[in-house]
Amino acid sequence: MKAEIRKLLGSDKLVIGSDRVLKAVRQGSVNKVVLASNAPDELREQLNRYHGLGVKFALEDAEMPNDELGTLCKKPFSIAAIAILA
Repeated sequence: MKAEIRKLLGSDKLVIGSDRVLKAVRQGSVNKVVLASNAPDELREQLNRYHGLGVKFALEDAEMPNDELGTLCKKPFSIAAIAILA
């Protein structure tokens, strides 16, 4: 997981941030969504709702909190969700 995220950091295939991830999911252009271990329950519920409506994407939990996910993505802030685009 970590290696895959590091590999995609420089490309345009990685979407960072809850709002941008939800927008990409609504557009149907997401292969996988990775959530921080302490992502808000509201975000999880929204993603599960889209998944239940037939939007096809893999939903995966990162085994790290949002501050570690931010550090992994080389950002100075916490990240609750990232998406890997198709």
